[in-house]
Parts: sequence; C-alpha cells; structure tokens
Amino acid sequence: MKKVFLEGAISPEFIADSIAKHQGKHSIGAHNIFLGQVRADEVGDQKVVAIEYTSYEEMANEKLHEIREAAFEKFNLTCLHIYHSLGEVKVGEICIFVFVSSPRRKQVYEATEWLVNQVKEHVPIFGKEILDNADHQWKVNS
Repeated sequence: MKKVFLEGAISPEFIADSIAKHQGKHSIGAHNIFLGQVRADEVGDQKVVAIEYTSYEEMANEKLHEIREAAFEKFNLTCLHIYHSLGEVKVGEICIFVFVSSPRRKQVYEATEWLVNQVKEHVPIFGKEILDNADHQWKVNS
C-alpha cells in the first residue's frame, strides 16, 4: 500500500517534487491540488499555535485505500495522491496534500472536493489543538 502519512509538516519541496513527476505524462490535461494548512483559530481567549495529528494508521491506511479505489471508479482520473501529516504541525504549515490528475479539468475539480470530504469524514485522523498558553483540546473537524 502507498505511503500516505508524513511526519510533521508537508514541505513545499515535497509538494513541488510530487507535481513535477507528472509533467511528462501526455495523457493528462489537468491537475488540481488541495493544500490544507493549520490556521490560528481562537479558542476562548487563546490562539491555536499548532495541531498534533495522530491516527489509527492501519485502519486509516485501509480507509484511504478504499477512498482511492472509489475515486478511480467514480471519476476519470489518471492519478491521485493523498498525503497527511502526523505529529506536530505549526500554524501556517501544510497538513494535508491532495493531488489529482485527469484528461479533463471538470473531473479534477469534482474529484478533489470529493476526496477532501471523504478524508475528513471517514479517515480516523485526530488533531489535538495546541494553544498559545500550552493548553490543548481535541479538534473538531471543520
């Protein structure tokens, strides 16, 4: 099974390398990416400074594999990649990277939105928000 979890923030270099690998594929007419980053939400009078992501990795990998297979059946995709951070990711850093390619642009837009929603709704990844006073709370998906 393909590796989907990366320790810490997803770097700009990793994203650029992942995209560059697809430039030579001449059957692709469109790419779309979704980059989710940690935002500085306010919790009471505190601000989120980071999120620590954890997961039931085996279960999450199985679910991501199912989502991936369903996406290929549902959309006319050439390729797709889903990567998610584990461990601490600071505000402003990337925690999820979804990359979709297809012969046509309409498919990549629809597939990207569908994939992000599936990951958020069905994959057991949990975030503990770390606040600027060092307190923490479990994140509610939004």
